[in-house]
Amino acid sequence: MSLIKEFREFAMRGNVIDLAVGVIIGAAFGKIVSSFVGDIVMPPLGVLVGGVNFSDLAVTLKAAEGDAPAVLLAYGKFIQSIFDFVIIAFAVMMGVKAVNSLKRAPEPEAPAAPPAPSAEETLLAEIRDLLKQQKA
Repeated sequence: MSLIKEFREFAMRGNVIDLAVGVIIGAAFGKIVSSFVGDIVMPPLGVLVGGVNFSDLAVTLKAAEGDAPAVLLAYGKFIQSIFDFVIIAFAVMMGVKAVNSLKRAPEPEAPAAPPAPSAEETLLAEIRDLLKQQKA
């Protein structure tokens, strides 16, 4: 079996198509989340924390020489990325929590009490109890 034929069979499986659709929708949803966080969540949060931005924090490993730029260890960008991730994760968690609360199934009703025994069952139970008393 040729390599091209194998690849075609692999690519045409339903799971691969589903995965491709999921990746495309995920990328589009990523843009929505980025916009939500960057345009709606971050501005008021930036006002609350006083515009904290760690991106400029760095250690110079080698100074700039001539046309060569300085070599920096930009740890501030890493700290800012972690800070942004925590904010994004919290915002997404709150959104998912809101959606889940909207689609929760109503509380199941309490199970109904078992039906009372019929007259025949009650009579048979009384006979059984009388027979037990006679044997004792």
